[in-house]
Amino acid sequence: MKKVLILCTGNSCRSIIAEALINAELDGIEAESSGVKASGKVNPNAKKLLEIEGIWKDSYHSKTLDTVIDQAYDLVVTVCDHAHETCPMFPKPVPKMHVSFEDPDGKGYEAFEETLKEIREILLPKIVEALA
Repeated sequence: MKKVLILCTGNSCRSIIAEALINAELDGIEAESSGVKASGKVNPNAKKLLEIEGIWKDSYHSKTLDTVIDQAYDLVVTVCDHAHETCPMFPKPVPKMHVSFEDPDGKGYEAFEETLKEIREILLPKIVEALA
C-alpha cells in the first residue's frame, strides 16, 4: 500500500476532498490530509459533497501538520500555492508534487462540485503516474 499526504493551508476543503477521492477511487493507495495552518473543521459544503458522492468517512477531519509529519509517505502533494510555498521539511526524504486548485471556501456549492471534478480529472491520474 502506497501512502500519500495531501497538504493545503486550512485542511477544510481541497485536501479533504482529495483524500476522500484517493481513498475511494485509487486501488493500492491510501491518503491522509493535513493543513499547514489547519482550520480545525471540515467545510460543511465539502462534507455534504462527499456524503452525496458516497465517499464521506467520519474519520475525515482537519488535522495539523504535527500530527502526521513523522509518518512515512511515498508522496506529498500540495494542492494550494500557500502550502507549496510553506511546505515543511519532512524527517525522511519524500517526493513532492504540486497541483494547485482554486479554494472553494466561501463560494457556493457548485464551486465544491467543480473542485471535486478537477481533483478527480487532474490530480488522481498524476498521483497514479507518480507512484507507478
